[in-house]
Amino acid sequence: MTSRYDILFQPIQIGPVTAPNRFYQVPHCNGFGWRMPKGLAAMRGMKAEGGWGVVCTEETEIHYTSDLSPFFEGRIWDDADIPSLQLMTESVHKHGSLAGIELAYNGRDASNLYTRAAPFDLASRGLVGGSGYEPGQSRSASKDDLKQIRKWHRNAAIRAKRAGFDIIYCYAGHNLTLAFHLLSKDNDRSDEYGGSLENRVRFFRELIEDTKEAVGDTCAVAVRFAVDELLGAEGMQHDGEARDIVGMLAELPDLWDVNISSWKNDSITSRFGKEGHQEKYIAFVKQLTTKPVVGVGRYTSPDSMVSAIERGIMDMIGAARPSIADPFLPTKIKEGRHEDIRECIGCNICVTGDTRFVPIRCTQNPTMGEEFRRDWHPEIIAPKKSEEEILIVGAGPAGLEAARALGQRGYRVILTDAKREAGGRVLLESQLPNLIEWRRVIDWRLTQIQKLENVFFYPSSKVSVEDALEAGAPHIIIATGSTWRRDGMGRYHSRPLPGNGNVFTPDDLMSGKLPTGKVLIYDDDHYYMGGVLAELLATNGCEVTLVTPAPTISAWTEYTLEQSRIYKRLLSLNVTLLPYHALASFSPTTAAITHTITNTETSLACDAIVMVTDRIPNDSLYHELKPALADGRLKSLRLIGDAEAPNIIAQAVFSGHLAAREFDEVIDPDVAPFKIER
Repeated sequence: MTSRYDILFQPIQIGPVTAPNRFYQVPHCNGFGWRMPKGLAAMRGMKAEGGWGVVCTEETEIHYTSDLSPFFEGRIWDDADIPSLQLMTESVHKHGSLAGIELAYNGRDASNLYTRAAPFDLASRGLVGGSGYEPGQSRSASKDDLKQIRKWHRNAAIRAKRAGFDIIYCYAGHNLTLAFHLLSKDNDRSDEYGGSLENRVRFFRELIEDTKEAVGDTCAVAVRFAVDELLGAEGMQHDGEARDIVGMLAELPDLWDVNISSWKNDSITSRFGKEGHQEKYIAFVKQLTTKPVVGVGRYTSPDSMVSAIERGIMDMIGAARPSIADPFLPTKIKEGRHEDIRECIGCNICVTGDTRFVPIRCTQNPTMGEEFRRDWHPEIIAPKKSEEEILIVGAGPAGLEAARALGQRGYRVILTDAKREAGGRVLLESQLPNLIEWRRVIDWRLTQIQKLENVFFYPSSKVSVEDALEAGAPHIIIATGSTWRRDGMGRYHSRPLPGNGNVFTPDDLMSGKLPTGKVLIYDDDHYYMGGVLAELLATNGCEVTLVTPAPTISAWTEYTLEQSRIYKRLLSLNVTLLPYHALASFSPTTAAITHTITNTETSLACDAIVMVTDRIPNDSLYHELKPALADGRLKSLRLIGDAEAPNIIAQAVFSGHLAAREFDEVIDPDVAPFKIER
């Protein structure tokens, strides 16, 4: 029986190898890197099991002079790195998929903090790897140095072939690599590698030719090329030099993997960019080459994927984030289970695995990063061990995930919520400006729960201690969320702030109670909430001042690659931004703020203050039920999500999933509940 989606499952020839379908997991960082090869292999292998026809590594250092520390990426410095990389290729090949490796020499973007070597670059320039403000410079690469780097790249390609990789990358993207630096308009070298476009392309061409000569008989050679930097005439442009470069190299590689630069543009969050946002930049490439083209755009809709292929935008659907949110996305499309796709919400929590140097995590998929260390599978969970019934109080992200996963195991679950509609904080936050895709966290779980005959949801049901005990369930999980503080206590202030002004919290604003006039937002949370509330109020006619003790606005969003966009949007809305300031006191008409460095105090006129500080766990029901656990009326009582410890949505979902996995299990609190790679 034919299907509109059959085109997605056609094999694609890539040089000497054949991909089994058009689903292509492009290279993406993950926080595992060279230090956790078993975790990395299990995570990549899960993608292959889920139907991704090609599964690639992250950028992989070819030499010690391109050391990307403090980030943990791949390494193929010498033969000793081959066995670790083989773990991944074997894991991917086990499921019939191709394995790709992205070889990288990053020049000034490799700070070499571990090796202490001087990285080679097109010129001696300030290092930008690591923090972005490293106090050192690269070494200007001579022609002999460039020849040496080509040798290192060739050797790495040969090692990659020995490790079992099917696709070997030559990488010139994301404004990271030496190859891309040499393509830049800033390259004014006076030798044959600088000046004219033909000269600036020379090194990239040589890398491709060297790699094809070394491994092209059995491995495909791919290029990754950023066709636009979104800098206008100052940078690479898709309708300028990028078109000329693709034209010059059109038939040389076996595959073109094209995107935009830098990483914050390529992996733009859903708050600022929607599905398919790169199409207008990359569409020209297929017009210039007969080789397969891969593109990305956070595609989660099967119809959008088919459309991109039929319209000639790309031959293969590239994905990083959608493959993280649902490693089994291809299988679900093939089986016609579109409603089961766990759609990426574009929050970039996955990115923070790399930017915070920890194993990858995902808001939608709590098993991401846990494939090896906890033996978690995104689609398979251990069956129930008893006929026990569980009552879950609270249907926010933690409660919904706990109910869904316990229901999948086969337990009888009663899920309640005091509100008329499930979702908790996600229901409210997804209604804030440009966060509507976050609602997928609720919708996917409700869809799955509705399929389970053993899970019973009772909305508009506030549960007291008596109600909980009268329900008769011997096991109770409390997932009642948290409440934003209105007294100013948080990271900066350990005591309530003095004042008697008109105080609001995010809970007030999200419930529709908005202040008017001059509003001061005090952001001691530092993630998205302060900035998105400033946007909400500014677009509703308020004169907004955002005050934060941090050195910049929405500081933690640096790690989700959206901090600069938040800053720009707030400036465009005429929001006054005051970093390095803390709220000191307030009255109905004024607020006193203190500079966190100089202690200078300033008085600001304001009609209302919005406190975005700490949250208070709603854990009273848990504590009221503890006597029933002690005297045997309950067999177990567990606190999860924000009710346990307020955190990001991803942590709430993980907490609910963990509770479901650990139910009916004996947990030793003195032993780490996961495997540790040493």
